[in-house]
Amino acid sequence: MKDIRRGRRTGGGPVRGLCAGRVVIVTGAGNGIGRAHALAFAAEGARVVVNDVGGDRAGRGRDGGPAAAVVEQIRAAGGQAVANTDDVADFAGAGRLVAQAIEAFGGLDVLVNNAGILRDRTLVNMTEAEWDAVVRVHLKGTFAPTHHAGVYWRDEHRAGRGRSARVVNTSSPSGLFGNIGQTNYGAAKAAIAGFTVTAALELARYGVTVNAIAPLALTRLTEGLTGDLTEAQAAGMSAEHIAPLVVWLGSEASAGVTGRVFAVVGGRITVLEGWANGPAVDVDGVWEPGALGEVIPDLVRAAAPNADLTGDRPPRDAPARG
Repeated sequence: MKDIRRGRRTGGGPVRGLCAGRVVIVTGAGNGIGRAHALAFAAEGARVVVNDVGGDRAGRGRDGGPAAAVVEQIRAAGGQAVANTDDVADFAGAGRLVAQAIEAFGGLDVLVNNAGILRDRTLVNMTEAEWDAVVRVHLKGTFAPTHHAGVYWRDEHRAGRGRSARVVNTSSPSGLFGNIGQTNYGAAKAAIAGFTVTAALELARYGVTVNAIAPLALTRLTEGLTGDLTEAQAAGMSAEHIAPLVVWLGSEASAGVTGRVFAVVGGRITVLEGWANGPAVDVDGVWEPGALGEVIPDLVRAAAPNADLTGDRPPRDAPARG
């Protein structure tokens, strides 16, 4: 890790960096993308709460080592950080996480909801436990910290102490475009995109922006999902490519951006354009079900095809995906 003192003090002067002095929580920050986020925020002068339960990629087990290791790396480079091992999908645990940030650093400015697990299985082979575990960590693990942080920011705003707060959630191309074997993960990640848009509307009154990323990077969580890549291709898909956008979204400079989802892979950042009205047909009164056979196929043919996992739409004459 590079020396991050450039984000701290020079010659006894003020703290510097894009997020200088801001207090940031990053969940799932012991490995992969979350770890890259935590290190990048620290490099820009933020004080970081590194949250990670220390489980495996399926969410099994607990180990405080990963979070502690990231904290030590930040401190060794001149930054400020504390570790937290609470389960963010546990409502009380998420509350303790937010409370720790406030107690340790005097407030909270940024919440990055990144924690996640995988239990991949095709729909007909998936167990109820596999469904529940993934939805719990991703979706409830986004809701619970955001709720507690939102309550804090609401109260600060009402007391005249607005903090230009930021939430950055983590969706996925699997949730927005679909991926075989990931109905649980895809459903949770699509829900997070919807959660982001609605939370942005609700929290705007308190000066809080809410955005999401849909990243693709080579991490422990994506092992086996990205196919055979060359060494150069793999280097271009590191977790470090994802963090700069998240840091910017967490800064005060991002004040005018909210309710957006960004795809991030390698050096490319894309604003994703969500559901919008396409071709339509009207009838006076109530449709007869049988008559729709002459209408719906034409509507589907006139509509833009669904995007594939890359986020790009195939040509209109290509076979439909759905």
